Amino acid sequence: MQVDAIALELRPRPMHEAGDLGVRLVQANARSVWATCTPVFAVVFLLALSTFEIAGWLPGLLIFWLKPWLDRSVLFVLSRAAFGQGTRFPDLWRAQREVWWGRLFSTLLWRRLSPWRAFTQPIYQLEGQRGKANRQRRAQLLRSQRGAALAMHAVYAHAEAFLVGGLMVFAYLLVPEGLRSEAMDWLGGGSGWASLASAAGYALVVLMLEPFYVAAGFAMYLNRRVQIEAWDIEQEFRRAF
Repeated sequence: MQVDAIALELRPRPMHEAGDLGVRLVQANARSVWATCTPVFAVVFLLALSTFEIAGWLPGLLIFWLKPWLDRSVLFVLSRAAFGQGTRFPDLWRAQREVWWGRLFSTLLWRRLSPWRAFTQPIYQLEGQRGKANRQRRAQLLRSQRGAALAMHAVYAHAEAFLVGGLMVFAYLLVPEGLRSEAMDWLGGGSGWASLASAAGYALVVLMLEPFYVAAGFAMYLNRRVQIEAWDIEQEFRRAF
């Protein structure tokens, strides 16, 4: 990796500050992030929402379970942004074999419920190690940082829940006062269309929030490598000479 080509200012940071750096990275590259990833998110969301007639709870579950796969596209864009490269959807399409299909089963099975998946995903996706070397690398980066990664995950999980709840309250407030009791009965009745509306709201929240979650984990990963490998010093020497 060409450390001197990284467009971010590398220095050891507290992990919560590194998470903030990830948010800034998304803000600075918002056009690339959403222009590239929205088509992927939209296809997955439409396929998930189309299952509402099978079971009302199925669309929301599918969207929830497929988030780590969606995160792969976001991480691809952010990893290029860290080197000052913009990304368009054709770039993602050309890299689909590595981004979308590599280690697919582990992403959706035993690593799906990992509470620090945003922190460890760059190891699997960007470093390319396998077997024992991969496990040792994961243990090295997670050492003494599980609490920070778990705290970041909890913050975004709570933010997601509050945004979904807030969106439902906002929709409720838009209903004329005389129809609110009927609206509550409709939402609480478990009808397919009510479940579809709830899942669509959840999909919107995921689309807006998930890139920030992925970026926070990616920035914490970069910060951990700075701590272990002194990237900040290497970067300064390479720029100087």
